[in-house]
Amino acid sequence: MNDLQDVLKQSLENSPVVRKGGYAYFVNPLSDGVPRLNFELIKVVTDSIVEMVEWDEVDLILGIEAMGLPLSTVLAYKTGKPMVVARKRSYGLEGEICVNQKTGYSEGDLFINDIKPGERVLVVDDVISTGGTMISIINGIKSIKATISKIIIIFEKGNGLNKLREKTKEDIESLIRVDMDGENIVFL
Repeated sequence: MNDLQDVLKQSLENSPVVRKGGYAYFVNPLSDGVPRLNFELIKVVTDSIVEMVEWDEVDLILGIEAMGLPLSTVLAYKTGKPMVVARKRSYGLEGEICVNQKTGYSEGDLFINDIKPGERVLVVDDVISTGGTMISIINGIKSIKATISKIIIIFEKGNGLNKLREKTKEDIESLIRVDMDGENIVFL
């Protein structure tokens, strides 16, 4: 197991599990901002992402609110690429698009601004489980006539990523695969 896998596994082993309705949800610094997100964890994750991406094929980094923000910010700093954020509120700016996201435990709108037709976008986010948020983001980017160069997710939970890959044919990778067995996190 490499350093990335060791660090992510350790962060998950220390993660409390809470229930939101009938949904078991791990609380992790990379997916929730609590417990504290320390330098080592964000460094190992973003260094790994930098190595996974063909940066000459990326014009823009898109982070998804909330926990896509620290990832996209550090990646923008490390690569010199600009970034934008898919936000949970509208600014009403020209060209803003609204996409509806539905996850295993919530539903709401996300607003995408400042992506131009033809731009090649790297999308980064924390967790994918059902794929509901990401399918909305993918469709939104395509509606702008931009392209997705790659999608990177930290935690792949369950089989939502595989279903999303099959449905969209997009280049989607995760850093670690996990699932829930009741209140326990299982490493796949």
